[in-house]
Amino acid sequence: MSGENEKPSLVYGEIKDNQNVLDLEKITIMKSAVDSEDVRMEHKIRLNQNGDDTNQTIKLYKRRWFIVLLFSSYSLCNSFQWIQYGIINNIFMRFYGVESFTIDWMSMIYMLTYIPFIFPVTWLLDKKGLRVIALVATAMNCAGTWIKVTSVRPNLFAVTMLGQFCCSLAQVFILGMPSKIASVWFGSEEVSTACSIGVFGNQLGIAIGFLVPPILVPNIEDMDQLAYHISIMFYITAGVATLLFLLVVMVFQERPELPPTQAQATARCISPEQYSYTASILRLLRNKPFLLLILTYGLNVGCFYAVGTLLNRMIIEHYPGEELNAGRIGLTIIIAGMVGSLICGIWLDRTKTYKQTTLTVYLMSFVGMLVYAFTLSLGHLWVVFLTAGALGFFMTGYLPLGFEFGVELTYPECEGTSSGLLNCSAQVFGIMFTICQGKIIDNYGTLAGNIFLCVFLFIGSVLTGKLYFNKLMTTNYLQSEP
Repeated sequence: MSGENEKPSLVYGEIKDNQNVLDLEKITIMKSAVDSEDVRMEHKIRLNQNGDDTNQTIKLYKRRWFIVLLFSSYSLCNSFQWIQYGIINNIFMRFYGVESFTIDWMSMIYMLTYIPFIFPVTWLLDKKGLRVIALVATAMNCAGTWIKVTSVRPNLFAVTMLGQFCCSLAQVFILGMPSKIASVWFGSEEVSTACSIGVFGNQLGIAIGFLVPPILVPNIEDMDQLAYHISIMFYITAGVATLLFLLVVMVFQERPELPPTQAQATARCISPEQYSYTASILRLLRNKPFLLLILTYGLNVGCFYAVGTLLNRMIIEHYPGEELNAGRIGLTIIIAGMVGSLICGIWLDRTKTYKQTTLTVYLMSFVGMLVYAFTLSLGHLWVVFLTAGALGFFMTGYLPLGFEFGVELTYPECEGTSSGLLNCSAQVFGIMFTICQGKIIDNYGTLAGNIFLCVFLFIGSVLTGKLYFNKLMTTNYLQSEP
């Protein structure tokens, strides 16, 4: 290129994915443009594959924000139903005439369903794309809500369980999508923020699930009046789920016409025949840092699932008749976690300090759980609100961190596959921790149950530290090489 000073210089890079090697030539002149409909930024790249030049245009579309917000909305509707039974556990026990542990399964079924179905659903996501997954998710969620509408009689517990099963199946099509939507629709400087917004919907749904059911379904003795209040809650949920299903049918788009990043442009050049889902899973299971992340992510999020499922029982034991405040404490946990998620997402977009941030948040989750465990029985609800908020800020704020750290550790593997494995681990530990902590609370009290969770959060903190320092030592060694 010497002697051609009038031309812009070219930057060469090598992108490896499976069997293909693509030489990426990026034109350094970037063109800003504003389209009246949806273009925010545009620049051109030239991909050279096997000696053939192809020009592609990269664009960021304004509609990407509508797509992620629509996803966040139907994720909210689904996650609301995860906790709507558990947060008024004592009321549903009396209405359906079942034991507390049976109502706990109305939450745990979300975790149990995820485990066997995540792998076929992830394969479907890789093969069919975002739109098909979104349609199935909203259709299943909508069906589940209407089944529940028909179950508001004391002898129809099996029907309400069937409706909850349909909603739990819809969740399998939802949990792994935030990182996929972020990578398909958003620029490299927005990916963590977009992923946080996707997770934000799930957290907001859980927050509403903590707050609204105790308001809509008061603890009253008249069974007919109780059935009326439960049916109101179910009808509202069904109406929202139906509206979101129709919106997805009409406007949810598979992907933008043009890719948002160079990585997505490269991915589009790879034919589906060259991608093997089984081979991708096997590569991930040979990735030792990612396996360690699967374990630590499962321990942290599993503890969160146990706390959320058993929160009503823990609060009522120390503060009888405070069902409404139990919901508000759950709301505090989630709202604080949503703030933590957004702060962590913005921080990662700016600093890319995945390992350091993950370790810090994990350690603070352990400290928060420890403080919550020893202050729950003091007899002051305001103290519980404060400690629960601190716990939620870090424990719930860890959710998008785990997703993004997983993507960083496994690039260029599919984001849906890595997040699916992380969520699968969380569901397994969630079931184990919920059952074990519930039995410990029944026999030894809430303090022993919460210390049980603290032990596993401490183990997770140590393993996360091991992951961080191993990566740090590897980086320092490579930098010291001549």
